Amino acid sequence: MIRNPDWWRGAVIYQVYPRSFYDSNGDGIGDLPGVTAKLDYIASLNVDAIWLSPFFTSPMKDFGYDVSDYRNVDPIFGTLSDLDKLIAEAHKRGLKIMIDQVLSHSSDQHPWFAESRQSRTNARADWYVWADPKPDGSPPNNWLSVFGGSAWAWDSRRKQYYLHNFLTSQPDLNFHNPEVQEQVLSDVKFWLDRGVDGFRLDAINFCFHDQQLRDNPPSKAIKEGSIGVRKENPYAYQHHKFDKTRPENLQFLKKLRALLNQYPETTTVGEIGDDDSLQTMADYTSGGDKLHMAYSFDLLTEQHGADFFRKTVDGIEKKLTDGWPCWAIGNHDVARVATRWKAESEEQLKAYMVMLLTLRGSVCIYQGEELGLTEAELQYEDLVDPYGITFWPEFKGRDGCRTPMVWHHKESHGGFSDARPWLPVYDEHYSAAVALQHAEENSVLTAYRAFLGWRRTQPVLLKGDIEFLDSPRDTLVFTRSHGEQTLLVALNLSNRPATISLSSAAAPVESTPEFIGGQWQGNELKLEPWGSDIARL
Repeated sequence: MIRNPDWWRGAVIYQVYPRSFYDSNGDGIGDLPGVTAKLDYIASLNVDAIWLSPFFTSPMKDFGYDVSDYRNVDPIFGTLSDLDKLIAEAHKRGLKIMIDQVLSHSSDQHPWFAESRQSRTNARADWYVWADPKPDGSPPNNWLSVFGGSAWAWDSRRKQYYLHNFLTSQPDLNFHNPEVQEQVLSDVKFWLDRGVDGFRLDAINFCFHDQQLRDNPPSKAIKEGSIGVRKENPYAYQHHKFDKTRPENLQFLKKLRALLNQYPETTTVGEIGDDDSLQTMADYTSGGDKLHMAYSFDLLTEQHGADFFRKTVDGIEKKLTDGWPCWAIGNHDVARVATRWKAESEEQLKAYMVMLLTLRGSVCIYQGEELGLTEAELQYEDLVDPYGITFWPEFKGRDGCRTPMVWHHKESHGGFSDARPWLPVYDEHYSAAVALQHAEENSVLTAYRAFLGWRRTQPVLLKGDIEFLDSPRDTLVFTRSHGEQTLLVALNLSNRPATISLSSAAAPVESTPEFIGGQWQGNELKLEPWGSDIARL
């Protein structure tokens, strides 16, 4: 067998949200055997790896991102043997398995926290971030929770506050304690020994906090962006200088990388939500001794358009130096891209796909993105996400992007389950069902399969450098170069025809999928609305 330790460079990672993917046992909740049952479908997309959102034992206050046992599978998702089978079956199909590791915090139901909160002197008293109140009884500082309100919660046993950057039921681990670091690394090793191929690292820049507990200064610009929250959230009002992205993070990431280096062909991708996420991505991926790659929220906001895409990608490319980016335009935390970027046609969705899959870096695709699914409109009474319940109605939370996959348009609950699902299937999604799109020549699903299949045969797209060229408004033109080969990628990101003039002649690549292509007249390329072309220089 040919080994490829750098398989992750240029890889396409398909994110599966297990509770919404496929229900194998009829309880209305997707599970690990359900993912195994659909592996042939995932393989048919021509992706390289699967990222599984958390399946660990959890009270599910934040749907698995509140872990109460880092070494077991929650019964709603199956068993450890179910995971072992999933890994084995995925590997048979040439698919890698990456799991969603939550390092910065645990559930308040975790035995570690149960012990920690009992006293100030027990063996795990310092495993979490505890602090005395101010003389007036108020929290130690002004830090805020991503999910609203103070980042500090009072515990009557210890008569202290504990830090929670997310829900009050998600206390932050104290990474300044070496025992905590050793424990979480041991938990990572547990899954490596079980055969996983890598980790998506949740909120990885949140591991350390300022030990002096200094107040965060106000933000100079209150806006949605790389920080990963919306403007109606007071979290956006602070510059998060002291509650996360501390310099000590870098040393811990080196320890983590040293562990993964003992397991060839494994990888990490870090989630970065920060005031300057592009710089943080660069810091966390440089030198070959920390994260393998990272992604930010910069392409996960409502901002879009050719100028924005170029500015964002250029920004990270200038800072990354020897680091490696990972790009995503959708995931389980944000409104679906078809709605967020106001896509009005399948052509528009295909244009965004071509852009995403031709950038330098690896790519994450969220389940349903390949179907062009829109954000589900849910009633307040259907919401289960505490984030959305808190900020309703200005922000409806994350439930709208987490509704079940629609496998068949003629089956109840879209073929996801025989029982009522944990979130309702969105009526408008039935027309985008896999069964329908599978049979359509020009569907979004067919386009994804075709383009992903073609892309994996192009080393220049997997590993090549990128350089942007000047082009007319609402167009994006760049080159990808690797060795002696250079490809030109041209995108018209508007609903009007566009003409692009180049300084030298180019030859269209004839092997591309049929929906790729414009009209060439000498050095001039004409593109239809939302059209794209790829040519050799």
